[in-house]
Amino acid sequence: MLEALGRRLREGVLLFGADGRRLYANDAARELCRACYPRDLEQGLSLDGLLPREALPHAREHGRWSGHLSFGEQRMLLVHAYHAEEEGGCYLVLMQDMRLIRAHDQELLRRHAELNVRLTAAQEKLLQAEKLASIGQLAAGVAHEINNPIGYVHSNLGSLQEYLHSLFALIDAYERALRSPDPRAMLPEIDQTRARLDIDFISRDLPQLMTESREGIERVTRIVRDLKDFSRSDRDESWKLVDLHAGLESTLNIIWNELKYRTTLEKSYGELPLVECLPSELNQVFMNVLINAGQAIGERGTIRVSTGHEGDEVWVEVSDSGPGIPPDALQRIFDPFFTTKPVGKGTGLGLSISYGIVAKHHGRIDVDSRLGEGSRFRIVLPVRQPKAAA
Repeated sequence: MLEALGRRLREGVLLFGADGRRLYANDAARELCRACYPRDLEQGLSLDGLLPREALPHAREHGRWSGHLSFGEQRMLLVHAYHAEEEGGCYLVLMQDMRLIRAHDQELLRRHAELNVRLTAAQEKLLQAEKLASIGQLAAGVAHEINNPIGYVHSNLGSLQEYLHSLFALIDAYERALRSPDPRAMLPEIDQTRARLDIDFISRDLPQLMTESREGIERVTRIVRDLKDFSRSDRDESWKLVDLHAGLESTLNIIWNELKYRTTLEKSYGELPLVECLPSELNQVFMNVLINAGQAIGERGTIRVSTGHEGDEVWVEVSDSGPGIPPDALQRIFDPFFTTKPVGKGTGLGLSISYGIVAKHHGRIDVDSRLGEGSRFRIVLPVRQPKAAA
């Protein structure tokens, strides 16, 4: 059995009796001794010649000895010597080529790096999937938010078309007057035309109509831009200094249709420095927390968004006037796939992903909730990231 196993081992195995006589050596041990020592086992290499002077006394006293034996720049062996007093005493010597150990370590590092790349890719896919799931749930509301300004811009364009017909008619009257022998004789007709077409009203209404249309188009542009920024993949995004208030406003702009019918939004923004972060990831955290607050309220309530700056940290706090979180659920809210929402209302990944994003930013999420009094989520972030993270 020892012969069969020894042939398969890459480590050298040597067994010596109490008198130093060699009882067994596998092929790997023979090869290592032949490569490292002036004479090999077949030429009489003994146990004393195999190990340093202090190795055998140490093994007899403590039961084992370990050390590294160097044979120039090309070869180093890791050697373990074991001593057993039973059956008159014997020695077991194990030898490992350090080059094989280094190759094994390098292979482990390569596999670790490969697994890390795959894990990072899986995390990116999960993050992107959650983003798209959030957008899917918000799609109807976003469409409504876009449809409203588009609707009154369309209506204003209809009015503008009528105003243009009237203005062209008035211009035609002026041209006929200018071409007539006596232009002043055409003044009564021009006055009648102005009165019939209500040119004075058009003069007052047209600037307001254009202003409203421009605001509507800007509203649509802002929603589409915020939605595009939110939904894009973060693979190529770099750490940058960002105004968190701009991120909050962008997020509120996307989800406002989800909140405006049942919540009163209160803002209390403090003075914040620019924060080093991955902005689109933090925007997803803000979205998850705000949507959860809105869904917790139910029929009607208040959401308060506040920010502040303390030392080297900033915080963003979202509190709601909902029913609060039960103590047993409070311990699990950051667990993946845990949700108290009905089917179709959530994936159970929102807070779990938010927790991971905030941890990635070397921050934390503090939660305070009491039944009947609502919940408070405070996102605390460092102003600057540690150098290693950057």
